[in-house]
Amino acid sequence: MTYVLIDHTADLGIRVRGDDLSQLFANAALALFDIIAKGSRIECSAELTMEINGDDWADLMVNWLRELLYLWNGKGRLVHSLKILSLVEYTLTAVVKYDLYAEKKHTINREIKAVTYHQIEVGQVSKGWTAQIIFDV
Repeated sequence: MTYVLIDHTADLGIRVRGDDLSQLFANAALALFDIIAKGSRIECSAELTMEINGDDWADLMVNWLRELLYLWNGKGRLVHSLKILSLVEYTLTAVVKYDLYAEKKHTINREIKAVTYHQIEVGQVSKGWTAQIIFDV
């Protein structure tokens, strides 16, 4: 498992890890959608390329997850998988594969309203990278 849930008053938090920055950002995105639709049969029906910018790694993480959450909340798309194409100095480019939500096919377990800056952490550790992210639920 690449993430764990953490206790947070009235919100939901995760700690996620990766061997490198690309894996960290990919794992955070997949954790987000695992929380939203765990156990659903999300297939790859379409894809899009996204480019996200931030002022630092923490800002980039929030912006990245907010854009992905908008795919769900704004467009009814559930992320199946993704590939980070480029991640350099606070700019991320990725191909995101997704499935359109279908009530008979997908089970939504938890609604996430927003990705917050509250207690955001992104940092390098001895064996890779870790992040802490708090979601408004």
